[in-house]
Amino acid sequence: MPILLRSANLAFEKGTAQGESESYFTKLSNYIILALVEAMHKEHVTEICAIMLGELNYCLQICRPLPTEGQVRSIVNEIKHVITESSSRKQALTERDKPEDFDAEEAELLRGEREQEEEDFENVGEILITLIKAFKDAFLPFLEELSPYLLPMWAKETTTNERCTSICIFDALVEVCPEEALKYYDVCLPLILDASNDENLAVRQAAFYGLGLWAEYGRSSFKPFVVEALSRIKVVIMHTNALEPENEKAYDNVVSALSKICQFHGESIDLAQVIPVWLNCLPIKGDLDEAKDVHEQLCSMVERSDREVLGSNYQYLPKVVSIFAEVLCAGEDLATEGTTKRMINLLRHFQETIPPATWASTRSLLLPQQEMELESVLSAPKEDFNILTHAMKLIVFCCGNQIF
Repeated sequence: MPILLRSANLAFEKGTAQGESESYFTKLSNYIILALVEAMHKEHVTEICAIMLGELNYCLQICRPLPTEGQVRSIVNEIKHVITESSSRKQALTERDKPEDFDAEEAELLRGEREQEEEDFENVGEILITLIKAFKDAFLPFLEELSPYLLPMWAKETTTNERCTSICIFDALVEVCPEEALKYYDVCLPLILDASNDENLAVRQAAFYGLGLWAEYGRSSFKPFVVEALSRIKVVIMHTNALEPENEKAYDNVVSALSKICQFHGESIDLAQVIPVWLNCLPIKGDLDEAKDVHEQLCSMVERSDREVLGSNYQYLPKVVSIFAEVLCAGEDLATEGTTKRMINLLRHFQETIPPATWASTRSLLLPQQEMELESVLSAPKEDFNILTHAMKLIVFCCGNQIF
């Protein structure tokens, strides 16, 4: 169905459809969406239901104009039905999981059925995120109806998939409708903080990503949670396995959340204590979207000559310069083109304005690889920087050296 709908949409956009193409596409999309919703309601095979949910989400992403309020109502009612039916099936699976008649074959069968239920709910989450992004605050009345179905799934007694998907739905709400999401802060933030200790990496990553969003958009609503949020962040950052490869993206979301607390709630914390901890976590390299945001924030703080980020007598300048060196070496992977240009300008500004003894001391604390990068950046004409970046990346690759 999405292929058919996409073809019709392309024909409409290119003007190759016959007759009233816009009217034709609208009628076709309306028919397909309602047909899928009606078919799902009658479907009893969980695997097929999951496929239909996935197809419905793809169709919703293609639809222009957006579905009508009546169609959204049908979709929301069907989502309630899907969640309720899935809950009943999972209860039945639990009843079948009895020691007296349980064997390896039955265990494998139950595992497959549980995974199928999780796929169903994951697709439900994708549909809701699509609708939130499409309708924004107009979707809030529908989300309000669904919240009694979604919020209980944040509990640790639920599956990993249910917790992660439910958190991601409300993360999307905060990102798209920050003002309207304020009403959920008292309910969601304690749940987010609790999920930040979850054993599952995906749940922790979703929780800390959400924590950063709540910190950014929460304003005074987030203030009562700042101390507890910092406590949860410290636990993760200080963990002995924090920098293991499998933990990298979750760790990066933790560092991003910390940066947003510093940025938006600096008056509620001791920045002189927190900023050095944050700097020691940089640069981040796993979650590239978060990396670009965090490194841009660092650049902005340095441009403002924030006392906390540079330290008294420039004590943190060597760390800042070393972060810049590694980010610049990575090209556009860890920072946007605009941010890299700002970093170069800042490095040149430091070289020109900081007392020579201080600048020399800063450079003396760099590793040889960092010093080489810094020298190349400072000596190269601006127009040669892109060529220089690629060359430096090749040098690092060939040498097989880690910068830090």
